[in-house]
Amino acid sequence: MKKAAYNILPGTEEILKIMGEQIKLARLRRDLSAELVAERAGISRSSLWKVESGNPAVAMGIYAAVLHALNNMDKDLLLIARDDEMGRRMQDLELLTRRRASRRKK
Repeated sequence: MKKAAYNILPGTEEILKIMGEQIKLARLRRDLSAELVAERAGISRSSLWKVESGNPAVAMGIYAAVLHALNNMDKDLLLIARDDEMGRRMQDLELLTRRRASRRKK
């Protein structure tokens, strides 16, 4: 079977590897076996290995299931893009370029 090709930038690939390492360390700190975490997450041991190695082919839902299996760490996913600095800057630039306020309806 042919492997799927992913257009992942090197920086993003590195982030996934670091995230996988952090998930593995969280599992080890909790003294949980890979088999137990995989069972709790409802995935195979090989899928857990892919998560812990930062494989870009793993679905986001599997990452969430593994984080949940590590004592509800999936709530940390709410921190993603919480403070959108770039979006706020772009929005502020748009506000600064207007020469006057919109017309008000009377």
